[in-house]
Amino acid sequence: MTSQILIVEDEVKLAQFIELELKYEGYQVTVTNDGFTGLTTAREIKPDLIILDWMLPGLSGLELCRRLRTTGDKVPVILLTAKDDVSDRVAGLDAGADDYVLKPFSVEELLARVRAHLRRTQEPNPDLLMFEDLSLNRSTREVYRNNREIELTAKEFDLLEYLMAHPRQVLTRDRILETVWGYDFMGDSNIIEVYVRYLRLKLEANQEKRLIQTVRGVGYVLRNL
Repeated sequence: MTSQILIVEDEVKLAQFIELELKYEGYQVTVTNDGFTGLTTAREIKPDLIILDWMLPGLSGLELCRRLRTTGDKVPVILLTAKDDVSDRVAGLDAGADDYVLKPFSVEELLARVRAHLRRTQEPNPDLLMFEDLSLNRSTREVYRNNREIELTAKEFDLLEYLMAHPRQVLTRDRILETVWGYDFMGDSNIIEVYVRYLRLKLEANQEKRLIQTVRGVGYVLRNL
């Protein structure tokens, strides 16, 4: 799923600039402009990463970071600061910040640091199946394609889950029928074709590429041609 980033920055134009750049990269972004609101928001939305200004009204960035850490919150924090002294850098790291970027900064550098921290902290989720731009969460039963949520019936979900658990493998109709519907299923012999059609309509609603391919005389395969 898309990473959620919280920006806590009192320079409104700078905050807006960072927000636009992050959204362009596909992140979900929330912006606050003071320390107390930033702390409350961080506790409410549980972001995947925080971009935090050092000098904030109400509550400094360092104090905000300290309060998060005292409650056990391990969210990655990138500190934005104009303070270049070694003692200031040490103070920021001691407060719990994971990284710092000196103002003025290159947005490319900031984005690279964001990507690096998210890679290190986002461990693989065994309940999450991914294929191309399609994702399926077994525990929440949520399905997304290109960040578009797709509502599926229970059986549509089960069929897609089975296909996504065996990507690029040709699955026979008999194997699909036995696994998804049960070996004693006595219903319509065309039930698989019907549900594959339902899935294709939903997965391709925005003219996306077809991922469920038909293997004539055999069955189906999840593959990007």
